[in-house]
Amino acid sequence: MTLKHLKIFVAVCETGSVTAAGKKLFIAQPSVSLAVSELENYYGVKLFDRIAKRLHLTEAGKNFLQYATHIVGLFEDMEREIKNFDAKGIIRVGSSITIGNYLLPDYVIRFKELHPQMDVRVTIDNSEKIQEYVLSNKIDIGLIEGAVHSPYIIKHKFRDDELVMICGNEHPFAGKSNIDISMLKDEPFILREEGSAGREIFDSIMTMYGMEITPAWESTSTQAIVRAVRANLGISVLPYLLVKDSLDRKEISRFQVSGISFRRSFSVIHHKNKFLTDSAKDFISLCK
Repeated sequence: MTLKHLKIFVAVCETGSVTAAGKKLFIAQPSVSLAVSELENYYGVKLFDRIAKRLHLTEAGKNFLQYATHIVGLFEDMEREIKNFDAKGIIRVGSSITIGNYLLPDYVIRFKELHPQMDVRVTIDNSEKIQEYVLSNKIDIGLIEGAVHSPYIIKHKFRDDELVMICGNEHPFAGKSNIDISMLKDEPFILREEGSAGREIFDSIMTMYGMEITPAWESTSTQAIVRAVRANLGISVLPYLLVKDSLDRKEISRFQVSGISFRRSFSVIHHKNKFLTDSAKDFISLCK
């Protein structure tokens, strides 16, 4: 089995069809089909189901893709490194919005002190997306909040954090520490989008208490949420680090729900098949 077979397989998965993979790789369609068949025969497993003229990855195919993606990626990394041996290296880091805003800049500064020739390329998105980027080898290291959802991801917890309930200063909940959870059901909520770690934690706790919250507003922008809360358009739950300044300036108020703590952890993650360079290991150590 050759690297070419793996590249073809990854291209088919990325494009969704044999024809599109052939165009991407400048290979004739029969050659692509043959490579996939040879892979299936060699490993004795079915990598795709062919349903209604469309390809669907089998469970074996999904498992194989995680290895193939990183083998191909490692080869391409080697090519770039050897061909540009005298040039500076690159480390690709992804981060959740909270960590990216408040912790990542310091980590990058400290990393650059250790590796001044390294170029740090950063992607900021919600935690779900960062995990997807790790799985698809779009980034080398991720910094996320909350739970990891894939057995292919290795995580190292490096810090605890909490979410806080916030409301407008004129809201009846403002400054209270004994709000019963049942009092939340009729409140308009302004929440982060699905896929954010904070939203996931909030939704899971509400479900545990038998409550289903349908937000009046959803936003990827923390600033937009804080402004709406300040205008008394609803209440929200956000990471303390993101609302600390607004709380200190008394633009909004905090309240607590009796018996509930919205605690979570920050983790640095990487794919279990990822080859970690010494510089990547140093970055992980800085976070830990």
